[in-house]
Amino acid sequence: MRLAIFFFLLLLGLESSSSAASDISGKVFFDGAAPESVKLDMKMDPACAKLYSGPVFSEEALVSSAGGLKNVFVYVKEGLEGRSFPAAETPVVLNQEGCRYSPRVFGIQTGQILELTNRDATIHNVRATAKEQNSFNLGMPMKQMKMTRQFEKQEVMVPFKCDVHPWMRAYAGVLDHPFFAVTDESGAFTLRGLPAGDYTLEAWHEKFGTRPLKVTVTEGAETPAAEFRFSAS
Repeated sequence: MRLAIFFFLLLLGLESSSSAASDISGKVFFDGAAPESVKLDMKMDPACAKLYSGPVFSEEALVSSAGGLKNVFVYVKEGLEGRSFPAAETPVVLNQEGCRYSPRVFGIQTGQILELTNRDATIHNVRATAKEQNSFNLGMPMKQMKMTRQFEKQEVMVPFKCDVHPWMRAYAGVLDHPFFAVTDESGAFTLRGLPAGDYTLEAWHEKFGTRPLKVTVTEGAETPAAEFRFSAS
């Protein structure tokens, strides 16, 4: 009987602790006519040009037919002060593939491994220009070459570029917590497992700047969808 009561209380405690966290889902929209994509000229490196049978366009501003904005970094900017979170053990991978960085926008925790991979049969380099910590510039001349780095301080955002191929750009949001996401093709995102509390979210886009949003996560209640809107102005 006592054992049954113990397991009942244990189960009750697990349910209570799980309900204390909530997912925040939402969308990022672009208002107005979508900016025209710029055609990239890859002729300077025949190894890049031959990878494509047609024109290649910039990924600076990708807007869906329904107005969703891709590659927006959404994260908790305020509300987690005084809390600590272990870095994820799984590395974040930044590929150099098709003479582009992939993903273009990503998040990573301080102390988490960043794995850099060259999947192209041409030389690349990865120049990360940080302000809050040491920058680095790594030459990667061989296909399948891999290198790793870590960031030790929070910084939103750290830009990456390839000096060999000037159209190659990427951006990393470095945080000391795991509550961040990048919007997909439809502009959707989800921040998972956020503890109950009051927060300020921020949405960052490389071309259109930032937008703040205050949200409240209440234990046991569904958190309303979050919405951000950007425009060319």
